[in-house]
Amino acid sequence: MLNQVFQLVRPKNIMIKYEDISVNQNDRVLVRPFYMALCHADQRYFQGKREPSILAKKLPMALIHESCGIVVSDPTKTFSVGQKVVMIPNQPPEASGEIFYENYMKGTKFLSSGFDGFMQEVVQLPPDRLVKYDDIDDTVAVISEFVSVAAHAVERFNCISHPVREQVAIIGDGSLSYVTATVLNALFPEIKITVIGRNHEKLSMFNFVDKTYLTSEIPEDFSFDHAFECCGGAGSEYAIDDIIKYIKPQGTVILMGVSDNKIAVNTRDILEKGLTVVGSSRSGRADFETAVNIMANKRLQNRFKNIIFEDKPVQNINDIYRVFDTDLTTSFKTIFKWEV
Repeated sequence: MLNQVFQLVRPKNIMIKYEDISVNQNDRVLVRPFYMALCHADQRYFQGKREPSILAKKLPMALIHESCGIVVSDPTKTFSVGQKVVMIPNQPPEASGEIFYENYMKGTKFLSSGFDGFMQEVVQLPPDRLVKYDDIDDTVAVISEFVSVAAHAVERFNCISHPVREQVAIIGDGSLSYVTATVLNALFPEIKITVIGRNHEKLSMFNFVDKTYLTSEIPEDFSFDHAFECCGGAGSEYAIDDIIKYIKPQGTVILMGVSDNKIAVNTRDILEKGLTVVGSSRSGRADFETAVNIMANKRLQNRFKNIIFEDKPVQNINDIYRVFDTDLTTSFKTIFKWEV
């Protein structure tokens, strides 16, 4: 079978690579992507906002690591033809164990980061890299990878932080903060969540948390037990500073925002307060299963829809260029139907 792979060969330039794939490969499931979602990482590659040495190493490469699809062939007989599934971009050498998570294992491959992502006519994956769904709108299922990242961070928080969890702060008012707050609230409804950000309109969307504050209006006597940093970029430095200032001693800080450049961190106060700082990145199969379970809740599906903008379907390369341009003008997640 001849497959079309839409590869980014250099910034803002996509070309089609044709490759033969075997429909009879006994350990692979053939999936046709149905919906896709854009991530900031995809956008940075497309716009050429990574170091030239990184682009030279990773391109050409098909983008997109957030997608749901429909099974068209499964020699493993794990799924029925027509079953809707979400696809896991993390390709580890082995599954998560009792101690080590698959997304941090040496030798793990991540699709759309040095390896072709889901922007293909069809995708072949091992059955354990797929999670089925039935009762989730496709426009929500498509962000399952994004939700799984938050699920993984909350899992790390649950395993590492001390049991006093009355107040948790989330720093940031973007889509990552919104999804993390939703997942934390779903799994630990007894925890009081405070979201701190810089945009009043975005903060108004967090109507399901206990409190929201603008960074310029945080009360001096404010405090919390643990925190999630969801800013990334240069904003990480200010977010971490605020966390260190207001967090109670021996709290846990979960870092989720990606910073391409080094930032300054106040280690003196981290030591003085005895804080635990945890890096959390990507996700594994267990996190996808948690995400799918959460998204099956109709009330939470509607909540996730608040951060989704659906662009027109993509049918050719020009449409791909259009959707990347559209994404630059949206505040949250851009999704689109894949109709190549």
